[in-house]
Amino acid sequence: MRNPKVFVIVLNYNGKAVLPACLDSLYKLNYDNFEVVVVDNNSSDSSFEEARKRFCKFHFIKNNRNIGFSAGNNVAIRWALEKMADYIFLLNNDALVEKNALKKMIKIAEKNKEEGILSPTIYKGQTKEIWFAGGKINWLKMRTEHNNFNQNPEYITGCAMLIKKDVFKKIGILDEDYFLYYEDADFSWRARKAGFELKVILEASVFHFEKSSENSNKIYWLVYSGLLFFKKNTPWFWRPWIIFYIFLRKINNKRNLKNNKKYAIDIKKAFEDIKKI
Repeated sequence: MRNPKVFVIVLNYNGKAVLPACLDSLYKLNYDNFEVVVVDNNSSDSSFEEARKRFCKFHFIKNNRNIGFSAGNNVAIRWALEKMADYIFLLNNDALVEKNALKKMIKIAEKNKEEGILSPTIYKGQTKEIWFAGGKINWLKMRTEHNNFNQNPEYITGCAMLIKKDVFKKIGILDEDYFLYYEDADFSWRARKAGFELKVILEASVFHFEKSSENSNKIYWLVYSGLLFFKKNTPWFWRPWIIFYIFLRKINNKRNLKNNKKYAIDIKKAFEDIKKI
């Protein structure tokens, strides 16, 4: 079996508390042919500078501002593809990779040419509780869901996403209309429409110490990006329902605004901003 070239891309933004452990786990991988690229969205906590000193064998790219998840990763994706990457492994900076995980994933990916995007089994922290082992797009409720042990997942999370170069050749890179959230569902959906299969490798493990809950703008970006995803990707037969469902959500949010619900302001702004596209 050939030993394909893998570029592991870690997007960082003020990850001082988590980035060193993430990179340390990558340093310990037992796969023979990989390189690590850390791309930073202009962090202000010295996490990027400290990591560059400590992990001198890795590659480091610093953007001059926070350009979001898709655009930030795309900077490194373009660079890796120019360096003749066979696979690109996107990894969150708050995740740890078990030392055999990449080797197991590549072994299976090489045997199945139809599979374009693969994911390890992702656990909550260092527990046995599964955080992700397959994703489903719920058109009825306009959201994506973790649907663990689904043999035919509809999307793979961007937390730990192994992508064959052929996918990029056929559908392009991540959609930069998404600043945060749903870019992984969009990319997965486009890949499936192009004929690629998605796969979760149960025997490969990643441990996710989720930090997104600390993002004060999380509700806004979840709603905005969710609306954007369904605007772009909803099949024609679901569109009448989606229009009606959005109408119901707006009515519900007006009620929450009257009741001074804190999150209602962010939701209202997301609805207003999506109209500008």
